Amino acid sequence: MLKKIEITQLRVGMYVQELCSSWIDSPFWQKSFTVTDIDELRKIQSTRIRQAWIDTTKGLDVLVEKPSKPAPQKPDEPQPVAAVPPPPAPKQIVSISMDEELGRASLIVNKSKQAVSSMFNEARMGKALDVDNAQALVEEIADSVMRNPGALIGLARLKTKDDYTYMHSVAVCALMVALAKQLGLSEAETREAGQAGLLHDIGKMMVSADILNKPGKLTDAEFVSVKEHPAAGYKMLKEASGVSAAALDVCLHHHEKMDGSGYPNRLKAEEISLFARMGAVCDVYDAITSNRPYKQGWCPAESLRKMAEWSKGHFDEKIFQAFVKSIGIFPVGTLVRLESGKLAVVVEQQIGKSLLLPKVRAFFSAKSMSYINPELLDLSRPGMNDKITTREDAAKWGLKDIDRYWLGDAAVNR
Repeated sequence: MLKKIEITQLRVGMYVQELCSSWIDSPFWQKSFTVTDIDELRKIQSTRIRQAWIDTTKGLDVLVEKPSKPAPQKPDEPQPVAAVPPPPAPKQIVSISMDEELGRASLIVNKSKQAVSSMFNEARMGKALDVDNAQALVEEIADSVMRNPGALIGLARLKTKDDYTYMHSVAVCALMVALAKQLGLSEAETREAGQAGLLHDIGKMMVSADILNKPGKLTDAEFVSVKEHPAAGYKMLKEASGVSAAALDVCLHHHEKMDGSGYPNRLKAEEISLFARMGAVCDVYDAITSNRPYKQGWCPAESLRKMAEWSKGHFDEKIFQAFVKSIGIFPVGTLVRLESGKLAVVVEQQIGKSLLLPKVRAFFSAKSMSYINPELLDLSRPGMNDKITTREDAAKWGLKDIDRYWLGDAAVNR
């Protein structure tokens, strides 16, 4: 039976179904767990969390003092009904600015990396996947994307070569949520898309790390091993309970192509589901914008240009166009040249405004070849005369770590 209790009533041996708090405020990445020792109990009670749901069928109940005499009960008196948690109220998420969301998104990204690493390593060791815990992670990522998509998506792109596999899953989860929102999918479908993105590459746990991180070209045998990861992941997810049909489908088919040249089943066009076509776009975008052991990632805008060249045979063109709208023609972190001759980094897309008019931070003069005091410019503001003329390559100008110009205070937590 589920029962809502005060944190002060919590004791070792209880099974916590859910802490009454945001996932990010919890000291544990799992949504549900058994309190196994006094240190865990103290850790929970030291937080701001005040209540929790426990499941008395899986762990201990609340300690209750027994009355000296049982209270008399009339034969026809109705028996007490077990408490049932009320249905969750619909989420009301308000859009906020990039600056407001970056700090919270940074915390979510850091905790997500730890959670996905733990989850994938457990899968590697043959342990069953805990979908409830995975879904709690999806909820936090989705909520952040709903508040401001650029913050978490931008941060997730800044993964290192060492944590690529885990952070790629977080990034694709966020991109799937943003794309689902752009496509007008329901809240339930959007969450399914997020779960699919988070779990799509879990089969990589069955591929040798030496192959995944190999800096040179793969041999034919190694490439065959890599191509087996969708089927391996599908098998793992099939054995878990609570995995959505969308997550299973995306895991197995995110490498299919519209022209039928993909794998593992060489599906084409309408044979590929909506969610799998979405997964194909999100997976490739994050892969080519990320630094890998064998190559440096491309800039976001350049990546979109390359994907547009491949879109006819590889991607569903309508979904690709929706994807571009969801992250912008010049995604956060893109280096651009302005009509004034200044170089700037794209800081934020502006909902409901032209994709060509984001907020940018100018920091370098192409005319004097020198740095200038960083200046935030809203290109959509009435009376603003400056505009983007072209995308630029940071290496061409000898510029390094340009991401700090859009990260702001979040750069400290990198």
